[in-house]
Amino acid sequence: MAESPSARDRLLPPFQDSVLWGWAGPLLVTVFGAYLRLRDLGTPHAVMFDETYYAKEAYSLIKFGVERKSVEEPNIPLLNGGEVFASCPTVSECASYVVHPPLGKWVIGLGELMFGVNPFGWRIMAALLGTLSILILARTARRMTRNTLLGSLAGLLLAIDGLHLTLSRAALLDIFLTFWLVAAFACLVVDRDRTRERLVAWYESADLEELGPRLGYRPWRLAAGLCLGAALATKWTAIFYIVAFTVMVFIWDMGARRAIGLRRPLAGAYRRDLPLTAAWTFVLPGVLYVLSYAGWFATAGGYGRNWDQATAHGPVFFLIDSFRSWFGYQQAALSFHTGLATSHSYQSWPWSWPLLQRPVLFFNEQAPGCEVASCNQAVLSVGTPVIWYGGLLALIAMIAWYTATRDWRGGAVLLAYAVGWLPWFYFAIADSRTMYLFYALPMLPFLILAIVLAAGLLIGPADAPPNRRAVGAAIVGVFTLFALANFWWLQPILTAENIPHEEWFRRMLFSSWI
Repeated sequence: MAESPSARDRLLPPFQDSVLWGWAGPLLVTVFGAYLRLRDLGTPHAVMFDETYYAKEAYSLIKFGVERKSVEEPNIPLLNGGEVFASCPTVSECASYVVHPPLGKWVIGLGELMFGVNPFGWRIMAALLGTLSILILARTARRMTRNTLLGSLAGLLLAIDGLHLTLSRAALLDIFLTFWLVAAFACLVVDRDRTRERLVAWYESADLEELGPRLGYRPWRLAAGLCLGAALATKWTAIFYIVAFTVMVFIWDMGARRAIGLRRPLAGAYRRDLPLTAAWTFVLPGVLYVLSYAGWFATAGGYGRNWDQATAHGPVFFLIDSFRSWFGYQQAALSFHTGLATSHSYQSWPWSWPLLQRPVLFFNEQAPGCEVASCNQAVLSVGTPVIWYGGLLALIAMIAWYTATRDWRGGAVLLAYAVGWLPWFYFAIADSRTMYLFYALPMLPFLILAIVLAAGLLIGPADAPPNRRAVGAAIVGVFTLFALANFWWLQPILTAENIPHEEWFRRMLFSSWI
C-alpha cells in the first residue's frame, strides 16, 4: 500500500525540539524541585500531624512485617530512639487495627531502614518520589504538547506548589498515591503514542480490514497497571482512577482505529484491545493489592490474622482460612472509612478545595532565636494560590476546548481532575466523612496539565502570526512570574522557617487559614 503521510501526521505529530533539550529542560526543573524538597528535610524535628501514625506503622512493618500496637505516647520515643511498641502477652494481642493498605508505609519504612527512625528517615522517600513526580509530569506534558518549554513549565509549577511541597516533606500517604497515579497516566500517554505508531506502520504496509490488527502485549500499558496497583495498595481512592483510566484508554483505542480509517473501530477496540486492557489496568492492580499484604499473610501478628486456626489443618485450609480472615479485615476497614465522621478543626469539604479555603496546619510552634519577642515555625499545607486559581480558569478553557474540538488532551485532563475530586462529594453528602485539603493532591498534576495546555492555546501553533505568539508568551510568562513570587512569599510557612509572628500572620490569605 502506498505511504500515507496524512495518516502519520494525524496520528503522530512531531516534537518541536531535540531529544537532548527534551530531557535537559525537565531535568533542570526537577533539580530545582529536589533542592526545595531536600533542603533541611529534618526540620522541624517533630512528629507532624498524621506522621504519628505512618512513621511508627512504617517502622513496625520493617521490624515485624505487620503493623503493631505502640506505647501510649509513641511520639517521644519516635524522636528519641526509645521503645515505640507495646509489649503484649501474645503476638495476636499486639496486632494494630489500621485501615490503609501497607505499600505506602513500606516505602516510608525503607527510608527509616536506610537513615534511621528520625524525621529525615521517615520523610526522605516522600521527598524523593515527590521530586521524581516533577520529572514525570514534565516529560508527560512535553509528550502531550510536543513542546519542551511547555513540558518544563508543568514541572516548574508542580515544583513550586505549596501543597505538593509540604506533602513531599512529610510522611503521609498522599504523595505516594499521587506519584503512582501520575506515573500510571504517563505510561498510558506513552502507550497511546506507541499504539498509534504500530497502527500507522500496519496501515502503510497491509491491506485494511474491518477490525484492524492486534497490537501486541502493550508493555507501557502493563507498566501503567503496575503503577495503578501500587496506587491502590497505598490508598483505596485509587480505585476511581483504575475504572476511569480503563475507560479512557478504551476510548483512545477506539479513536485511533477510527483515525486510521477502519470501518468498525468500536468492534475492533472491543475485540482486539479490551481483553488485554482489562487484564493490565483492572485485574493486575487487584492482584498487586493482595500481594501488598504479604507481610500480613506470612506472619501471625496481623490484625484479625487468626494464625493458629489457619495453620491447624494443612495448607489448603490455611489458604482458605487466611483469605477469609483477610476479607473480614477489608470489610472492617471499609466500615471504618464510610463511618469516619469525627469532627476535626482542620477538616474541609471537597467543594472548598479548589479555593484553598481550609488548609491543614501540620506543625506550629512559638520559637526563640529571632530579633523580636514572638516568632513562629509553621508548616501550613496549602497550595500556591496563583496556581490553583489560575488552574480554575484553565479548567474552564479545557471544557470549552474539549466541547469545541473533542481534543483527547482536554478530555483526559478533565476526566482525571474530576475523578480526583467528585467522588468525595458523595462521601461528604452521604456520610459527612471527615476529610482534608491534602486529599486533593491527586487533582493537582492534572490541574497543572490544564494550565499548560491552556498556555499552549494562548501561544498558538508554530505557524501562528508572530504577534499572537508574542502576546501569548508574554501572558504565560507573567503568570509564571506571579506563581514564583507567590511561592516565594509563602515558602517560610511551608517549611517551618523561624519568622516573626507578624510575618506569619501577613501570609494568612484568609481568616480560615488560621
